[in-house]
Amino acid sequence: MKKILALLLTAAMLFALAACSKPAAEPTGSEAEAAAEPAAEEVTLYVFAAASMTETLDQIIELYKDVAPNVTIVPTYDSSGTLKTQIQEGADCDIFISAAQKQMNQLDAAKDAAGGNEEGLDFVLSDTRVDLLENKVVLAVPDANPKGIETFADLGTDKLSLLCIGNEDVPVGAYSEEILTTLGILENLEQSGKLTYGSNVKEVTTQVKEGTVDAGIIYATDAFSAELTVVDQAGSDLCKQVIYPAAVLNVTQNEQAARDFLTFLQSDEAMAVFQSVGFAPAP
Repeated sequence: MKKILALLLTAAMLFALAACSKPAAEPTGSEAEAAAEPAAEEVTLYVFAAASMTETLDQIIELYKDVAPNVTIVPTYDSSGTLKTQIQEGADCDIFISAAQKQMNQLDAAKDAAGGNEEGLDFVLSDTRVDLLENKVVLAVPDANPKGIETFADLGTDKLSLLCIGNEDVPVGAYSEEILTTLGILENLEQSGKLTYGSNVKEVTTQVKEGTVDAGIIYATDAFSAELTVVDQAGSDLCKQVIYPAAVLNVTQNEQAARDFLTFLQSDEAMAVFQSVGFAPAP
């Protein structure tokens, strides 16, 4: 009996030792994937965008946090001409979105002097350049439209005392001057002191909103965001199409992350935000 008991005790001890030495279960599924994938590197992207994109791009940046939580987007909004100058002077910028082809062309080595790059600047990764959005130029008036201005043609009549437009180096200002020149009233408005200027489209919008001018020429998207009354919209007979080009710049330190965000800007999710205020995908 003692021998049998000893054998039983020995067998139990061997079984216990075997159980203790059993290797831990290997992780499977999402646990294994999480262990295998290193944490994504933190990246900061600097995006220079036309002032008219402020509201929509801010929303899209929030959406992108779910897509790429490791990427921080730092936007700068101003007139495209001001942003172009800042890029040229060495400001940190990974992606540029202009409200007109002119300012992008001025930075794109793929364009010669005849194509708008008179300074021979080279900042654009040409294979990333896309026409992103289309906007419309509109005539907006303050609440209740006290001067009864209804059309662009009314700007050449006694109904108008003061009109606000963008400076000539601001895309919306260039479109405005084109409209007024086509109507044959630009020179008269200048000489009669009926023009005042904003350094970007938001300044023009603010003057209309506050009622300090009788009307302003702005983008449809800014009129929508500011809840302004639009009385007329410029067609192709008055000014050229308003196209917003976008591109990754060749000075970026995070090219792939910049390319990824530019791709996201063209996605259905981002376009839905743009279209909610009146932008359209560029044709």
